[in-house]
Amino acid sequence: MNNKSIARQKIRYRIRKKISGSSSTPRLSVFRSNSDIYAQLIDDNSGTTIAAASSKQKDIAAQKAPKISKSKMVGEAIAKKATELGISKVVFDRSGYIYHGRVKAVAEGAREGGLQF
Repeated sequence: MNNKSIARQKIRYRIRKKISGSSSTPRLSVFRSNSDIYAQLIDDNSGTTIAAASSKQKDIAAQKAPKISKSKMVGEAIAKKATELGISKVVFDRSGYIYHGRVKAVAEGAREGGLQF
Protein backbone atom coordinates (compact mmCIF):
# COMPACT_ATOMS: atom_id res chain seq x y z
CA MET A 1 0.00 0.00 0.00
CA ASN A 2 1.17 3.52 -0.67
CA ASN A 3 1.16 6.39 1.83
CA LYS A 4 -2.04 7.92 0.49
CA SER A 5 -4.11 4.75 0.94
CA ILE A 6 -2.59 4.11 4.39
CA ALA A 7 -3.55 7.65 5.41
CA ARG A 8 -7.10 7.14 4.11
CA GLN A 9 -7.33 3.84 6.01
CA LYS A 10 -6.33 5.59 9.26
CA ILE A 11 -8.95 8.29 8.65
CA ARG A 12 -11.56 5.57 7.96
CA TYR A 13 -10.82 3.85 11.26
CA ARG A 14 -10.96 7.17 13.12
CA ILE A 15 -14.37 7.97 11.59
CA ARG A 16 -15.73 4.46 12.25
CA LYS A 17 -14.82 4.72 15.96
CA LYS A 18 -17.25 7.61 16.27
CA ILE A 19 -20.14 6.60 13.99
CA SER A 20 -22.17 3.45 13.50
CA GLY A 21 -25.50 2.70 11.92
CA SER A 22 -28.53 0.98 13.41
CA SER A 23 -31.64 -0.42 11.77
CA SER A 24 -33.54 2.83 12.42
CA THR A 25 -30.67 5.15 11.37
CA PRO A 26 -28.32 3.21 9.07
CA ARG A 27 -24.86 4.33 8.00
CA LEU A 28 -24.67 5.76 4.47
CA SER A 29 -21.22 4.58 3.35
CA VAL A 30 -19.62 5.92 0.17
CA PHE A 31 -16.91 4.20 -1.89
CA ARG A 32 -15.24 6.08 -4.71
CA SER A 33 -13.20 4.39 -7.43
CA ASN A 34 -11.56 6.19 -10.32
CA SER A 35 -14.47 5.54 -12.67
CA ASP A 36 -17.49 4.80 -10.46
CA ILE A 37 -19.08 5.63 -7.11
CA TYR A 38 -21.01 3.34 -4.77
CA ALA A 39 -23.31 4.05 -1.81
CA GLN A 40 -24.64 1.59 0.77
CA LEU A 41 -27.01 1.79 3.71
CA ILE A 42 -25.50 -0.41 6.42
CA ASP A 43 -26.95 -1.67 9.72
CA ASP A 44 -23.84 -2.17 11.86
CA ASN A 45 -25.70 -3.94 14.68
CA SER A 46 -26.50 -6.92 12.45
CA GLY A 47 -23.68 -6.29 9.96
CA THR A 48 -25.97 -6.23 6.92
CA THR A 49 -26.38 -3.97 3.91
CA ILE A 50 -29.95 -2.68 3.75
CA ALA A 51 -29.79 -0.99 0.34
CA ALA A 52 -27.15 -0.09 -2.24
CA ALA A 53 -26.81 2.12 -5.32
CA SER A 54 -23.96 2.73 -7.73
CA SER A 55 -23.08 4.55 -10.91
CA LYS A 56 -22.99 1.13 -12.64
CA GLN A 57 -26.79 0.77 -12.43
CA LYS A 58 -28.30 0.69 -15.90
CA ASP A 59 -30.42 3.85 -15.56
CA ILE A 60 -27.45 5.91 -14.27
CA ALA A 61 -24.73 4.37 -16.47
CA ALA A 62 -26.82 4.92 -19.62
CA GLN A 63 -26.68 8.69 -19.18
CA LYS A 64 -23.82 10.59 -20.76
CA ALA A 65 -22.98 12.89 -17.89
CA PRO A 66 -19.89 13.94 -15.93
CA LYS A 67 -18.94 11.87 -12.87
CA ILE A 68 -20.13 14.53 -10.40
CA SER A 69 -23.68 14.58 -11.80
CA LYS A 70 -23.72 10.77 -11.86
CA SER A 71 -22.70 10.85 -8.20
CA LYS A 72 -25.65 13.11 -7.44
CA MET A 73 -27.94 10.61 -9.21
CA VAL A 74 -26.49 7.83 -7.01
CA GLY A 75 -27.36 9.90 -3.93
CA GLU A 76 -30.91 10.40 -5.17
CA ALA A 77 -31.22 6.67 -5.99
CA ILE A 78 -30.12 5.59 -2.51
CA ALA A 79 -32.50 8.12 -0.95
CA LYS A 80 -35.38 6.73 -3.03
CA LYS A 81 -34.58 3.17 -1.91
CA ALA A 82 -34.34 4.33 1.72
CA THR A 83 -37.72 6.08 1.65
CA GLU A 84 -39.29 2.94 0.15
CA LEU A 85 -37.93 1.04 3.17
CA GLY A 86 -39.28 3.71 5.53
CA ILE A 87 -35.89 5.20 6.44
CA SER A 88 -35.59 8.99 6.68
CA LYS A 89 -32.52 9.50 8.89
CA VAL A 90 -29.02 8.21 8.17
CA VAL A 91 -25.47 8.72 9.43
CA PHE A 92 -23.13 9.81 6.63
CA ASP A 93 -19.81 7.94 6.34
CA ARG A 94 -17.38 9.52 3.89
CA SER A 95 -14.98 6.54 4.26
CA GLY A 96 -11.86 8.65 4.61
CA TYR A 97 -12.47 10.69 1.48
CA ILE A 98 -12.49 14.49 1.64
CA TYR A 99 -16.04 15.88 1.75
CA HIS A 100 -15.63 17.47 -1.65
CA GLY A 101 -16.47 16.78 -5.28
CA ARG A 102 -18.13 13.41 -5.92
CA VAL A 103 -18.53 12.48 -2.23
CA LYS A 104 -20.24 15.82 -1.57
CA ALA A 105 -22.45 15.29 -4.65
CA VAL A 106 -23.68 11.94 -3.27
CA ALA A 107 -24.54 13.65 0.04
CA GLU A 108 -26.37 16.50 -1.70
CA GLY A 109 -28.30 14.08 -3.90
CA ALA A 110 -29.33 12.04 -0.85
CA ARG A 111 -30.47 15.21 0.96
CA GLU A 112 -32.50 16.30 -2.08
CA GLY A 113 -34.01 12.81 -2.16
CA GLY A 114 -35.33 13.34 1.36
CA LEU A 115 -32.71 11.81 3.68
CA GLN A 116 -31.66 13.67 6.82
CA PHE A 117 -28.17 13.56 8.30
